[in-house]
Amino acid sequence: MAQQLPLDELSSVIARIQGLLLTEEKVNTAVRLLAQAAKESVPGTIGAGVSLLDARGRRTSSGYTDRVVGQADALQYECGEGPCLTAWATEEPVLMKDLNNESRWPDWRKAVAGLPVRSVVSAPLIAGKESIGALKLYAAAPNAYDESSIILLQLFAAPAATLLSHIQTSEAPHKMTEGLQASLYSRDVVNRACGVLMERLGLSHEAALHRLIKQARDENAPLQHISERVLAGTRAHRA
Repeated sequence: MAQQLPLDELSSVIARIQGLLLTEEKVNTAVRLLAQAAKESVPGTIGAGVSLLDARGRRTSSGYTDRVVGQADALQYECGEGPCLTAWATEEPVLMKDLNNESRWPDWRKAVAGLPVRSVVSAPLIAGKESIGALKLYAAAPNAYDESSIILLQLFAAPAATLLSHIQTSEAPHKMTEGLQASLYSRDVVNRACGVLMERLGLSHEAALHRLIKQARDENAPLQHISERVLAGTRAHRA
């Protein structure tokens, strides 16, 4: 049986979140649902979570799936450096393939030496023109993540940022906005393009997604645009 795409899982998570009454307790539930879906999307991940600002303007971890995430994040906040803080500040995804071969964040690397953390990938949460936090995955093994992991994590980060921004500003988070619609449209386009490649080339879900990701990377083009081309070619073929 073909493995279900994490894109489908993301769609289900978004639907569940929209049905929540977003009390403080259930806001954490919403964030945890997103983190859990992101964790399950990449094999080898031991924990996922979100970095945000709390009501006092302090950096904090929310909805993390495993204790190691809270520990590794707390050390980033204490040291004032780390991959997730860099992703947040630069508004660019950050990939750390192996802690033991890393030269960045010397204080944080020393601080987490006793934790089961060797690989990290983190994507900024961009809402409008503002970076409101970061979504991250931790792995105990080196080289658990690559460029494909970045692209996949960004598929989660886009709708997550929109939802979390609405929660923070108390703007009817259960209502679909144009930004959230665009994020979900992008997810749906990628998912349908994978289906076309599966049927056309006899690929698995995972192989079809990696084929799209590789083409997007080779052409330096957005994954959505590559997927739309696949769908356009299918429609033209059927016309």
